[in-house]
Amino acid sequence: MILHPAILALSVGSLLCCLMLFYAGWYGVRILTDWDLASGSELQLTLERRTYLLSTLVAYALAFQTVSLFLFIFTADRLHPLFTGAMCAAGTLNAAPYGYQLLILKLVNFLLAGVWLLVNHADTRCYDYPLIRFKYALLLLLVPTILIEFVLQCGFFLGLHADVITSCCGSLFSLGRAGLAGELAGLPVKPTETVFVGGMALTLGCGTVFLRTGRGSYLFSLASFATFAVSIAALISFICLYIYELPGHHCPFCLLQGEYGYIGYLLYATLLGGAVTGLAVGVLTPFRRRGSMVRVIPSLQRRLTAISLLLYLVFCCLSAYNIIFSSFRLDG
Repeated sequence: MILHPAILALSVGSLLCCLMLFYAGWYGVRILTDWDLASGSELQLTLERRTYLLSTLVAYALAFQTVSLFLFIFTADRLHPLFTGAMCAAGTLNAAPYGYQLLILKLVNFLLAGVWLLVNHADTRCYDYPLIRFKYALLLLLVPTILIEFVLQCGFFLGLHADVITSCCGSLFSLGRAGLAGELAGLPVKPTETVFVGGMALTLGCGTVFLRTGRGSYLFSLASFATFAVSIAALISFICLYIYELPGHHCPFCLLQGEYGYIGYLLYATLLGGAVTGLAVGVLTPFRRRGSMVRVIPSLQRRLTAISLLLYLVFCCLSAYNIIFSSFRLDG
């Protein structure tokens, strides 16, 4: 199983990513302790030259980290025919230890990596490295989480065996089943719809206020992340039912299959993109009046807010389209 091409690509890519981040993290510690832009010492000049290489290495590594989430889910979905009982990626993730823990950690690392890339983008647009310490402190937070992800990923792929009988998604995401999957599938539809619509409206409202006045960035960022979580719950609770046109099928992974036009990839990409850009708006706020950041961050925050709102609107439009034009109705 470990010699499957997609598994090899993920494993080698993750290993290289870890090595690059360890290298960058080592110099990141020195930057945090010894960086002094006012100094003309040899050490400072070395660090200034080194930071260009480090930023490039980390940017490529974290770009792969974001893509690897979708590659991992795609691989899990393509492997499901090898396991008795599996109908989609849900069965593959349940066929070996650490499957769902790995998926959750990949989601967390996707968000952190996306925020780091946006912080780095802001920092590289200024001549005085105003975010240098902050972004390397954030990098040092990412290094252990990505290492843990790599270890879990190796354990998961090594634990996959074709003779394993696993559970299908209908069993894992069924009403009354113990655990998070069962709880999300069993959420009452009407309250979930209300919270989902209210969360989207709040996010769109906060984003509009911030675009017009420049105020409320923290509130928008918090609302954006909360809407991301609520939207995932709503997708499992009732939105996917209209796409499947089945009253009891709550699986969030079958949406990734060709039978449904691979719509899941677009739905998840819009949600994740909206969450990352929304979070970055709040993360950048403390630095918007620092040195050269005055001319960079406010305009960047407005662009990120507009992108976040656009992505959430795309998700809403896709969901609404499938609900309106589906022949399935929850109320009968």
